Amino acid sequence: MERNLSMIALFAALIAVLTLVPQIHLPFGVPITAQGLGIMLCGTVLGAKRGALAVLLYLAVAAMGLPILSGGRGGLAPFFGPSAGFLIGFPVAAFVIGWIVERWRAGIGTVAFVASVFGAIPVLYAFGITGLVLFATKETSFATATAAMAVFLPGDILKAVLAAAITRSLARARPQAILSRA
Repeated sequence: MERNLSMIALFAALIAVLTLVPQIHLPFGVPITAQGLGIMLCGTVLGAKRGALAVLLYLAVAAMGLPILSGGRGGLAPFFGPSAGFLIGFPVAAFVIGWIVERWRAGIGTVAFVASVFGAIPVLYAFGITGLVLFATKETSFATATAAMAVFLPGDILKAVLAAAITRSLARARPQAILSRA
């Protein structure tokens, strides 16, 4: 129990730290950040439930006002802006990634990559596109928002590669730390 709580808190902090990595701003007010790597690692390392809980803890702390969201934002306002869909999709993506890793027993590096690609990208894009349509300018359509997501693909694939490499390295160094395989 204590180990689970410690790992959940540690990974919530990891996401916050990855938010500090310099970001690239895109139209519609949605930046490219390293947060996605943290979300992927929550799923690949912690598994479905613990990964989602780590992300929910991160979001709860941000909602309370700590400026740990991209761009140094915090409070409730970001949950009602253009990036709201991504924020809401974060715990869902971590859960889906963890669910895939827990059930597919191939090599951890391969599984972590596949889970990150298929668990994060479609899930986050579905939530993110919806958020953009609801909260961005009135002229933003699903087609426009979907086309805008194309610029995220290379970075998200790179994040999936990094998540797989980090997860595989951690599994080799400390196999007991990979709670998704416990």
